[in-house]
Amino acid sequence: MKIGIAGLGRMGTAIGARLIELGHELTVWNRSPEKTKAPTLAGANVASTPNELASHVDIVITILTDASAIDSVYDGPTGLLAGNVKGKLFIEMSTVRPESEIALAKKVRSKGAAFVECPVGGTVGPARQGKLIGLMGGEFPDVERAKPILDQLCRRLEHVGAVGNGAIMKFAINLPLMIYWQALGEALALCRPLGIDPVRLMDLFADSSGGTNALKTRGTAIAAMLSGRDPGPVGFDIDSGRKDLRAMVAEGNSLGIELPLARAALTCFDEASRKGMGAKDGSGLAVYWSNRKAG
Repeated sequence: MKIGIAGLGRMGTAIGARLIELGHELTVWNRSPEKTKAPTLAGANVASTPNELASHVDIVITILTDASAIDSVYDGPTGLLAGNVKGKLFIEMSTVRPESEIALAKKVRSKGAAFVECPVGGTVGPARQGKLIGLMGGEFPDVERAKPILDQLCRRLEHVGAVGNGAIMKFAINLPLMIYWQALGEALALCRPLGIDPVRLMDLFADSSGGTNALKTRGTAIAAMLSGRDPGPVGFDIDSGRKDLRAMVAEGNSLGIELPLARAALTCFDEASRKGMGAKDGSGLAVYWSNRKAG
């Protein structure tokens, strides 16, 4: 298939590499042109504008930082919707509030195109391997049209209802993990006086009720950070966690739902970012807190 990706952050780049390996013809665009180098070397075409990208493909995937980035990429004289996109399919994979997805779906459909939201659970590794969890929101015919491509990117694909529902489900899935990294940091702080080897400590947590699925994949990296060693590539950084937590709290407010643990976790993520940890892996929050002195 002729597929375009607008947004080449870590996830967009990994998804693009996966699609090329599966034999799809890929065209990419990114606001920072240097990020198109890796996809180009792998065989992707490069568009000079979002409008040019949309004109060359049948399916457009967007995975962008936030709602303002979505507006700038879709709207305007060089945006994805600037030309004739009738009949094309847009798959929007960013993690943003449902109101953004609902408004975007209306714009896309007014141009005669189909729209499906599909934020995903998972980081770069699962994206590269086609093992993400996809949370689709959209009308049934559009979802069925998007499914063959998304099945190649996701090990589990769930249609959770109308556009906007996928965004809420993504927040719900991410929220416990964001809180967990802070809880793990506090637990590790309690363990600090014991002097247990970090590898042994992470293995014990992962094999007990103190672990999560995420710890099974990030435990080695956390042990490396605790020992002052390089943990390897970043999957989902602390600043991205802050962005998502802020959106979760805002969405809770709009629904009249209090999220006290999300608020507390956001305060802790904010502190870690102020201390220079923003670009570190989200699991690094646990390491930061485990070494933090009171006061």
